[in-house]
Amino acid sequence: MVRALDALRLEVAELRASRKRLVLVTDAERRSVERALHDGVQQQLVGLAASLELAAGSVDADPAAAKRLLAEMGRDVQQALDETRKLAHRIYPPQLEAGGLVAALRSAAVSADVPTRIDVAAGRAYPPEIAGIVYFCCLDVLESVPAGTPVAVTVRNEDGALAFEVVADCDVDPERLPLRDRVEALGGRLTIRSGPGHRTGVAGSLPLSG
Repeated sequence: MVRALDALRLEVAELRASRKRLVLVTDAERRSVERALHDGVQQQLVGLAASLELAAGSVDADPAAAKRLLAEMGRDVQQALDETRKLAHRIYPPQLEAGGLVAALRSAAVSADVPTRIDVAAGRAYPPEIAGIVYFCCLDVLESVPAGTPVAVTVRNEDGALAFEVVADCDVDPERLPLRDRVEALGGRLTIRSGPGHRTGVAGSLPLSG
């Protein structure tokens, strides 16, 4: 009885610690999005507003200068659109719903400039919360490795669970891969290991039913 109570107390303590880490990670991600909006897109829009005033004031006095300024503004608008698109994908990629896990992972690999071999079991649509966790686990690896580093992603159905593995041909600091608690919150498990030749492997499993 005493051992059972001690085990229960330990389990409760671990659950509370996991929930606290999950809250901290979520808060950190929210702050990251806020910084990206403030320091990136918002500043670009402020600059565009200022440029628009300059262009409006020089249309009659110096049409050539106004034309050059408008061309610069066009490039700035495209950059702002690209940054907004990247930010939206970081929150939740539209490809995940429109094209599925494979399409979302391919898009993430292209954006990160990381050559990625993707092997995902076909023929089944995964629950969005499960597909989202797998996607973001893979995304964390893709965004943590140097450009050009080979990465392999494997996703399989195994005994009522979705098993996935991401292997990168480099060392990755485990602190940069914070999704363990999200995986465990859905009843899954996640392990991070380093192997010979400076390789990093992230392996996880998520139950496909409650």
